[in-house]
Amino acid sequence: MNNYVGHENQIYGVEEMRLTGGKGDGMRMLSVRTGGGLEFTISLDRCGDISRLTFLGDNMGYFAPCGYVSPKYYDNKGAGFLKSFTAGFFTTCGLTAVGSPCTDDGEELPLHGTISNTPCENHAHWIANDEIHIKLIVRDAAMFAHHLILEREYICPIGKAEIQIIDTVKNIGSKESPFELLYHCNMGYPLLSETAELTIPSTKVTARNEHAESGLANCLEVEKPQNGYEEMCFYHKMDGVADVKLYNPAIGKGVVMTYDTKELPYFTQWKMMGEKEYVMGLEPGNCTPDGRAAMRQSGELKFLKAGESSTARLKFEFIK
Repeated sequence: MNNYVGHENQIYGVEEMRLTGGKGDGMRMLSVRTGGGLEFTISLDRCGDISRLTFLGDNMGYFAPCGYVSPKYYDNKGAGFLKSFTAGFFTTCGLTAVGSPCTDDGEELPLHGTISNTPCENHAHWIANDEIHIKLIVRDAAMFAHHLILEREYICPIGKAEIQIIDTVKNIGSKESPFELLYHCNMGYPLLSETAELTIPSTKVTARNEHAESGLANCLEVEKPQNGYEEMCFYHKMDGVADVKLYNPAIGKGVVMTYDTKELPYFTQWKMMGEKEYVMGLEPGNCTPDGRAAMRQSGELKFLKAGESSTARLKFEFIK
């Protein structure tokens, strides 16, 4: 008990709000403060993903030109996803498709699937054991198709700058379903600049395509914004528990992402050093972003049997 404080929201807590105006009008948000210099916003109508995030006053993520966009404006044709891709600190991709639009098993699949444009059905938040807990449920289902449920829990120790995410995807349908999941974590300015230092403990790195091959040797280098920059993707092979770190000595702050490669065996680095489109994607997942058809063809596509579930855990620690 702190005798100096009238209400815990003076130091930490969760506050619910709605946006007004523009394409984000009416969207439900949770504003979270841990009391350790970390503040972030959870977008309940966009899969409970984290949109804005600051640490000790400095922005950590990337906010795309479209800004906040309600799911009612979502365009599921081809790459229409980009019209409502807020990016934010992270966007969930899946649950049955990730990456390039394609046709697989007779099904037309949009860029990065539909889950990030799906509102959560219910949510709750509470404080226990000196931790902030937030739990929510998102449903990804269709008639004569898959029926998947995402149960997500955030755990934030009070007084620290740390976020733990526990995601469990359950197949509550009656038949097997393709299962793809990728965490599109998007680092932005001022955390991201040419003075930033990126550490990815990979044992092997491959380029996604011929264009990326030209930048393979310098894939970890963070460059200045460039007009006309063409994005590059690199695939990193890692084993055991991975610690991916981005630190910028210019602001004296950084972030460490920790996860188990047994749960998320693929890691994509999305390097986009364009003017106004300046972002570094650090993306663990159970697939690559080459599209579900490519994963099926290579024999790497994951499935969830009826009644089966899969759990993934991510931790973000913000450092100075």
